[in-house]
Amino acid sequence: MENLKEETKKEIKAEKKNKKINRKNLTIIILVIILIFFIIIGWFGILNNLRLVVTKQKISVDKAGKIAINYINENILRGRSTAILDKISYDKNSDLYKIKLTIGRQSFTSYVTKNGKLLFPQGLEIEKKEISQKSENKIKPQEIAKAELFVMAFCPYGNQAEDAMAPVVKLLNKKADIQLHYIVSKNANGEFDSLHGEQELHQDIRELCVAKYQKEKLWDFVEAINKETNASNVDKKWEKIARKIGLDVAKIKNCQKNEAKELLEEEYNLSQQYKVSASPTLIINGVRYQGERTSEAYKKAICSGFITQPEECQEKLSVNNGNVSGSCK
Repeated sequence: MENLKEETKKEIKAEKKNKKINRKNLTIIILVIILIFFIIIGWFGILNNLRLVVTKQKISVDKAGKIAINYINENILRGRSTAILDKISYDKNSDLYKIKLTIGRQSFTSYVTKNGKLLFPQGLEIEKKEISQKSENKIKPQEIAKAELFVMAFCPYGNQAEDAMAPVVKLLNKKADIQLHYIVSKNANGEFDSLHGEQELHQDIRELCVAKYQKEKLWDFVEAINKETNASNVDKKWEKIARKIGLDVAKIKNCQKNEAKELLEEEYNLSQQYKVSASPTLIINGVRYQGERTSEAYKKAICSGFITQPEECQEKLSVNNGNVSGSCK
């Protein structure tokens, strides 16, 4: 009888213990379910917030186009010419807005992010092109470094390259041989043309004449022309600018009248020799430069062309000017 009572007590204790374990397990299960529920809700919230952020950042195609064109006109062209938006569309290959625009008579393709924050003046297909070694490493040093910058008088990208090169010319004055050359073409009749029209060709000639007869004032002339004129009004404005900086206007006119063909022929042949067709193109000691378009980058590249670098090469120039990709062809 005593044994039966003991067994009954043990069974009761075991049953109570099992109930506690079951309640504990049930509590854990409930807590896990609640936790999973909140995790799911939380992730939905996070994903929803991300969706809202992306939605808020994306702007309309038309607005992105206006932002990009305004930026190009105000920060790249700066009154030298005017960019006109032809078409903007979504490019599924790049996940960007693709912009087709016209500057003067030339068409360009650029890209802008869908939030209108970043502009890419030119798209480069990295996967299809090998990344070349920096051209500075290929430049063969010589006693006097020689740099030849090929431009068109009113190519906006060429003008930016000139703006970046001007401080280098002033820094390395008489130490490096830095020349300005012009890209021209010939029509079926053998006459010379320039991409942005007749007035650009006239200005190419005038700048060549200044380089021949008053070289020390060439870059002052170029900078003033870039700031104050464009391809539609330079013929009317250049004389006043020339007189202001002390140029011999009569001599330039005489040169333009009597030496234009000879000067342009030399430029045309030089462009053909180097196979240059895009403005800007920089040749250093006969090697095509492919780096950034900033004053500091230009200075470093030209200085690498000296066997013994002059002390001026140690001076640091601005890196905030230029460095815009794109060209006139």
